[in-house]
Amino acid sequence: MSMHDLFDQAALEAIKKAAAAAEERTSGEVVTYVVERSHTYPAATLRGALLGMALGLLTSLAALELRAPWGQAQALNIALVSFGTAMLGAVAVRAIPALHRALAGTAAIEQQVARRAAQAFIEEEVFDTRERTGMLLFISRFERRVMVLGDAGINAKVRPGQWQEIVARVAAGIRARRPAEAVIEGIGALGALLETAGVTRREDDVDELANDVRLRDA
Repeated sequence: MSMHDLFDQAALEAIKKAAAAAEERTSGEVVTYVVERSHTYPAATLRGALLGMALGLLTSLAALELRAPWGQAQALNIALVSFGTAMLGAVAVRAIPALHRALAGTAAIEQQVARRAAQAFIEEEVFDTRERTGMLLFISRFERRVMVLGDAGINAKVRPGQWQEIVARVAAGIRARRPAEAVIEGIGALGALLETAGVTRREDDVDELANDVRLRDA
């Protein structure tokens, strides 16, 4: 399933309405940003190739008659098998997301998702609100990560740790194959949190950031 299959037009409209409803309660401006992946993680492909090569080499050695003299034909066979299994390892990493994530490593994934979220924050000018109350709900599909980034006006009243329960609920909902419902519920929870934290709505408040879901391939 591609990223664009996660949200049909009805779902996109429902998420947009949820953002508008949340913003009616506070001065917060919610931007929902969904990216297919935050990085390609080439090191994971290299690790897959090396593992495949190692497996091919071990298999070839095990299959040989260890007492037989080594010749050029045997050495060539080992090289060909090792090269073939290296290629298979690289292909497997690209074809199996769970393997790709495992070989990429948690630290690299966290770093790249945080970097991409910060880039999205700037790209969508979430900082460009009167009271610095923009807020980014960032979802990176391949990495299965969700982040919330708030601008200065939000962070002055809401600690980063207070997002974590909402982030976890959105991520769990996406894993449970109910992405639209998870995002809608998450936006509602964010609005409630801002309201409780005192991010109040002014009488002359206007919608400063578009409520449409931003879908990006990378």
